[in-house]
Amino acid sequence: MEETLHHGFWSLLPPLIAIVLAILTKQVFISLIFGIFLGWTMLNGGNPLYGLFDTLQALVDVFKDSGNTRTIMFCALVGGLIVFMQRSGGVAGFIALVQRKLQAYEGQDDQKSKVIVSLLAWFTGALIFVESSISVLTVGALYRPLFDKLGISREKLAYIADSSSAPSSILIPFNGWGAFIMSLLAAQGFSDPFATMLRSIGWNFYPILALLIVPAIILWKKDFGPMKKAETRTQSGKLLWDDAQPMVTDELTEQEVAPGVTPKAYNMVVPIVVMVVLMPVMLAYTGWADAATAAPSSGWDHLLLAIGKGSGSTAVLTAVVGALLVSMAFYKAQGIMGIREMVDLTLKGIAGMIPLALLMLLAFAIGTLCKEHLGTGIYVAEITQSWLSPALAPFLVFVVSCFVAFSIGSSWGTFGIMIPIAVGMGQSLGADPHIIIAAALGGGVFGDHCSPISDTTILSSMASATDHVDHVKTQLPYALIAGGLAALGYLILGFV
Repeated sequence: MEETLHHGFWSLLPPLIAIVLAILTKQVFISLIFGIFLGWTMLNGGNPLYGLFDTLQALVDVFKDSGNTRTIMFCALVGGLIVFMQRSGGVAGFIALVQRKLQAYEGQDDQKSKVIVSLLAWFTGALIFVESSISVLTVGALYRPLFDKLGISREKLAYIADSSSAPSSILIPFNGWGAFIMSLLAAQGFSDPFATMLRSIGWNFYPILALLIVPAIILWKKDFGPMKKAETRTQSGKLLWDDAQPMVTDELTEQEVAPGVTPKAYNMVVPIVVMVVLMPVMLAYTGWADAATAAPSSGWDHLLLAIGKGSGSTAVLTAVVGALLVSMAFYKAQGIMGIREMVDLTLKGIAGMIPLALLMLLAFAIGTLCKEHLGTGIYVAEITQSWLSPALAPFLVFVVSCFVAFSIGSSWGTFGIMIPIAVGMGQSLGADPHIIIAAALGGGVFGDHCSPISDTTILSSMASATDHVDHVKTQLPYALIAGGLAALGYLILGFV
């Protein structure tokens, strides 16, 4: 397909219908599948039978790209690693370790203790950047008893957990978030998706602001809006409002530790360290030859260039497999579990990640459809060139991504829908691709934070044992401040 080819207004329908359906049904999977089916039916002259055949083939063709396959495999295998850390007592041991360190603050009600414990909750959530759900659940399990004793509202805990998980996961992309984003960028023709993603991080205003506003609010000691009322209520001795329906998390936070095993924090720390260390090592290894060909250099410059040209999907897959193998040997040496149980736990973890892997599959398929067959981004750029300048593009991409993510409650689903459209439109308008990518990613995280149907928003309410509606209402003003500043930043940046 030539670069300028598109199918006019029809190229808008598949992603647009997918967005509208997601808003109406709240079913991201069904909406993406229908969008893909509609696109292929259109390409086959309106024949739904051929459209169905090509839809199935398009899903199969996702695996023709080795990068896509490796990313989906990583997503599945990281579920096995999470179950390993739970079964070995690593997560429970880490929670117990932190709680022992925080015993000095139990029973105290002075402002200094509240500030320190709140900051530690924020730091813990940001530190566990490997997986956003684990971050949220760990923060809830660790700090909920302390927050209750110190008279800090559970709504504040839910806000801290929610605002430190996804932002840190996207800003420190050595995880499934990074692999997914790199695969989407590679599908859009970027030869160095890792370097492209890293360059966009500095322009990803919302996650940066969301992370920074949390400690600012804690140190400022002055809440506002519904959060202020929640804090006043808690300080008077009421943990929840009279009509609140707290979301209890015993099933989610209770760890299935192997019988007879003493929980130890290092059973969680060691696998995570192995995975995080292996990622840049494998990026450098896979990009070493390309770096030497592109710009012969030596030392630190060559290493950085190699990391930028490395295969993100290879790095994350190798890292998670390495972490799994190290965990198996580590736990076997301690007598925690045998080979048969390890295999069963790996399969159990993979089964738990199947929905996320399916979302990746559909996102890759609709991205390829929009870019290579429909030319959606190119058409959007052509019809907006008369009134849309490159200066306005980042702002509009951010706003649209916010709306999509808020409506469907999924940042990853938003990435899959918006990245192909935003990149194609940005390239045709001549806008800076790194800013455009950052705007799409940041908008997805912002909308997801504000959405009451977002999985991380729901998990934050669960982990904090607070009413879900109360969490959404108390978090919204803070998220809107960060989102408003981010939107203003893109508007100013575009013109400057």
